[in-house]
Amino acid sequence: MDLPIDVPVAPMLARLVDRIPDADAVDGGYVYEPKWDGFRCIVLRDGDQVELTSRMNKSLTSYFPEIVDHVRDSLPRRCVIDTEIFVPTGAIGAQHLDWDVLSARVHPSLRRVARMAELNPAHMVAFDVLAVDDRDLRGLPFRDRRLRLEDMLGSIPESVGLHVTAQTHDADVARSWFESFDGSGLDGIMVKESLGTYEYGRRSWQKVKHARTAEAVVVGYRRNPRYRGVGQLLLALYGHGDDALHYVGVISQFEAQQRIDLAESLRPLELAAADAPTIHGLPDMAAAHGLVSLNPTKVAEVEFDQLVGFQFRHPARFRRWRVDRDPRSCQQDQLASAQAYDLATMLD
Repeated sequence: MDLPIDVPVAPMLARLVDRIPDADAVDGGYVYEPKWDGFRCIVLRDGDQVELTSRMNKSLTSYFPEIVDHVRDSLPRRCVIDTEIFVPTGAIGAQHLDWDVLSARVHPSLRRVARMAELNPAHMVAFDVLAVDDRDLRGLPFRDRRLRLEDMLGSIPESVGLHVTAQTHDADVARSWFESFDGSGLDGIMVKESLGTYEYGRRSWQKVKHARTAEAVVVGYRRNPRYRGVGQLLLALYGHGDDALHYVGVISQFEAQQRIDLAESLRPLELAAADAPTIHGLPDMAAAHGLVSLNPTKVAEVEFDQLVGFQFRHPARFRRWRVDRDPRSCQQDQLASAQAYDLATMLD
């Protein structure tokens, strides 16, 4: 490709911070954007050549043919744009991001990919532009790059599936976004300097992500040949108002000695397979060999970030044992969170 910047692109990154800073905390001010939970994607276009590359410079082009078509139809003939690919699901006005459907697109069968693209078309949301035509824009202030991005994509019909991310200069608005996103698939807030340039591979942006806690019942553990002792603890919650246990996720990060000590401490709770309670929603992988079922009497307080339905998207982090909690009080309603936003409002 003949582009005004060198490729592959090392995308600009963000460092995790624990709170949203005030807008005037830096010269020129901060701006705030939703943090999209999809596939980070650098769009490279040179005429009819279009490449979609991941953060780690892996090709995504064959997995999203509809995005490639949209880029050819709607974007400048030579450009480099920083974006996120996502798949929206749900009724209009109450849509959310579907990570499972998005992940399923990474498949070797082009026929299957084409079918999924037709059934659940992916969208792309742009948040930065690095080059247009013969001009390298990385040295411009972010506010100027944003104006170029709006000029490029602002007139594209919403139905096309190419969008510009929402943005605000008001920290209070960003904080309200942060609260309303919880449990929705949008997983936090990006904080960017209005005067900042685009720095390859540097963590010069900031991000604030959700972190929540819950009390869950330990219903088993998996052995893992890589470790002595416990590989993963399996967690479940009781359904609201019923006696059924529903799988919610795992804890997998322990020190080596912790794994050994856990296995020893849990031994008195081990159950024969015939005596093990039914765990609804238990993934096939979790139910496979190496699973040790436990009497559901032990409660762990865990920290988690995102949810997919009533399950943790990522492994939870162990905080402490809750010997004071009745396991039956550990119910799914702990995870309920109103999705108080309309996805369309996050797309300018």
